[in-house]
Amino acid sequence: MQLTFRGVRGSIASPGPSTVRYGGNTTCIEIRGDEGEIVILDAGTGIFPLAQDLLKELPVRCHIFISHTHWDHIQGLPFFTPLFIPGNKVTIYGAGDPVSQRGIQDVLNRQMEYAYFPIREAELNAEIDYVDLPDQHRVEIGSVSVENILMNHPAMDYGYKVSCNGKSVFFTGDHEWPTNIFEPEDEDYDEFAQEIEARRLQIVDFIRGVDALVIDTSYTRAEYPSKVGWGHGTFDTSIAVAREAGVKHCFFTHHEPTRSDDALEQAFHQALEQNAAGQVAHEPEFHLATEGKPIDIPASEGLPGALAFLDI
Repeated sequence: MQLTFRGVRGSIASPGPSTVRYGGNTTCIEIRGDEGEIVILDAGTGIFPLAQDLLKELPVRCHIFISHTHWDHIQGLPFFTPLFIPGNKVTIYGAGDPVSQRGIQDVLNRQMEYAYFPIREAELNAEIDYVDLPDQHRVEIGSVSVENILMNHPAMDYGYKVSCNGKSVFFTGDHEWPTNIFEPEDEDYDEFAQEIEARRLQIVDFIRGVDALVIDTSYTRAEYPSKVGWGHGTFDTSIAVAREAGVKHCFFTHHEPTRSDDALEQAFHQALEQNAAGQVAHEPEFHLATEGKPIDIPASEGLPGALAFLDI
């Protein structure tokens, strides 16, 4: 199985000289199964360069899984060139909007109304299917299976576990580990604490043992107090859950768009120092997600330390 980050920034694309090392596109992850299956996680602006590469592989058969429908995770979809070409087949999966009761097709098609985009979804030439996913559902795609679980974000947000022949990747989408909304002296504090801890453990168990955890890591320890409730994780929480879940490799993503590459590296190294491992039996390897370089994920035996970062 091969993993390629196509977009790693959060909230808004931030191209320019200060983001050239890690990339300025918003979220998109390409995963190739052992039999050539193409699974795409999210459709931020990073899906556009992926589309250009896929034009060399016509006809395209691919499966796009949307974590949630905030702009930075879907805004590249109208520019996904394979959608315009007859003979291609694209299946798009995701959660509908529980407030409006609209399915994933209707939600996505709204950004292709004439007020926002000159070409309507009905005018696209590829064969396009839409699948509304319930929570904790499994999709089989050749040698690849994709399972989803509801995460914590101000939208219906799914995390996705992609598995293939004993290898596995989990992507959180946007996610904030929940905190207690009550004060310790409040009557409901203990009951709510038990509920969020049970939910947290459910997600940790879902992640447990994956070869690669791709996790929303937007904020530093100093930044987070003013961002509570925004729906994003921190370096501290990402490091802690990677250790608790026993993952092999952890990739921090959804980089804060105002943070330069230099500042991102500084925050990364500071977080590792602040969270220095004690007696950890199997310490994960931590990485900053970087656009464009394919990563080969071998079977779990021998990890960590066995990922192959390929030159392109």
